[in-house]
Amino acid sequence: MLLASDHQPSLERTRSTPSKATDSLLLDRKNSFNSLTSPAGLHSYLSTPHPRAWLFLSLLCLQVVLFVIARSLPISLSLPRGRHHFPAPIVASRPDAGATPDNHPAAATGTDECSSGRVYVYELPSFFNRELIEQCDNLNPWSSRCDALANDGFGPPARGVEGIVPEEVAPAWFWTDQFVSEIIFHNRMLKHRCRTTEPETARGFYIPFYAGLAVGKYLWSNGSAADRDRHCEMMLRWVQGQEFYRRSDGWDHFITMGRITWDFRRSKDEDWGSSCIYMPGMRNITRLLIERNPWDYFDVGVPYPTGFHPRSDNDIVTWQDHVRKRPRNTLFCFAGATRRTIKNDFRGLLLDQCRDARGSCRAVNCAGSRCSNGTAEILETFLDSKFCLQPRGDSFTRRSIFDCIVAGSIPVFFWKRTAYFQYEWFLPRERESYSVYIDRNEVKNGTSIKEVLEKFSEEDVRRMREKVIENIPKFVYTMKEEGLESYKDAFDVAIEGVMRRFKEQEEWGFKWR
Repeated sequence: MLLASDHQPSLERTRSTPSKATDSLLLDRKNSFNSLTSPAGLHSYLSTPHPRAWLFLSLLCLQVVLFVIARSLPISLSLPRGRHHFPAPIVASRPDAGATPDNHPAAATGTDECSSGRVYVYELPSFFNRELIEQCDNLNPWSSRCDALANDGFGPPARGVEGIVPEEVAPAWFWTDQFVSEIIFHNRMLKHRCRTTEPETARGFYIPFYAGLAVGKYLWSNGSAADRDRHCEMMLRWVQGQEFYRRSDGWDHFITMGRITWDFRRSKDEDWGSSCIYMPGMRNITRLLIERNPWDYFDVGVPYPTGFHPRSDNDIVTWQDHVRKRPRNTLFCFAGATRRTIKNDFRGLLLDQCRDARGSCRAVNCAGSRCSNGTAEILETFLDSKFCLQPRGDSFTRRSIFDCIVAGSIPVFFWKRTAYFQYEWFLPRERESYSVYIDRNEVKNGTSIKEVLEKFSEEDVRRMREKVIENIPKFVYTMKEEGLESYKDAFDVAIEGVMRRFKEQEEWGFKWR
């Protein structure tokens, strides 16, 4: 599923999207929250005089003291109720998936690429991952998902892209589904250079549970709340029984959840999705999601999978060179569909402006499910356009953002939550260096998108495009299980970020028993 400009049926996102808050309020709360949840931010706060904050700091210090005391006491966990039981974990891992291989660049140079620590991969019962793939015919109420999950989650090889992508990188393109990050991360973790088969030496613990696949089949069916929660409850019961989870209460554990966070945040039985994230055992586990809750420290936003999965450094260089030299005769483009059920649908305004711009804009109609799996038309449209319009999807994010960036087109955002508050580990710090932001309310009040974009000089466009192209490696998932030689892909950035977080937590004083 190469370049999907939209998500699956709109019912998913309209039911799963949280109540809206203004971007300014979000930014204030986010900055305030982050300043007290990262060690560096808290240190900065404590180093600056705040006369009115002494009472707050006193209470905070008391909480820290109580927390440390609590860590020194035996932990008693209340496990989710249920009749299922799984045997103790198999500590030994498969022999072909050890730590740093001898032929890895780190071994050759003698450098330590695991300075933030090593990772232990739990060997969960196959019920929680591999069996879900084997049951691919039953994961969707409408059709089989076997093709989508083929080739280790990359999906079927891309067809119809001849003449659009260079011949030498065509084998690196697939019709990749947007909800397969769980499979991709699991396969990469098994070969990760910092993986250890000895949990006593690990700083981080990876839980290879396919939460998105497990809940996906019940999201549009008549499945009960218990159906949607069953796999997660059973997984947490298993993990909570492990020595190293009990030691830290999950603070050094992480998981990939292949859907947006709102699919796992059901508050009431009759509402959408699973309640997995709200289950007690999940509270302290770091979660890698394609859309995060910006207010939740344990949610980390990672790029949606796109169709480009480079096999080598050369694939990266070849593709970057291709998109850099590509003639772009269209000022801007939009790939998407209107939402007829939404009053004053913003996408409709974008399509209207695209039509009014005549030859300056190119639109791809994604009505129905035309674009859900990506098309060569979308890829070619992004490649031909200087800018690509990226409104929110059925939730705040959409895969089209990454399809656009991989094609070397400059994204135009209308909500700050669409990217800026989501993928901070991956996007450049200077937003204006790679993107354009136009407040949606200005567009609603008549601001011409064409006129805004025409104000950028050719040098401005070249500079922004170069920044986009420079960062392409961080937005793709390589086909090579051991990773690329000279580039860090989205997986590498995510895992390094998680391990750095765990290391900082330990340095801040959170030592496990």
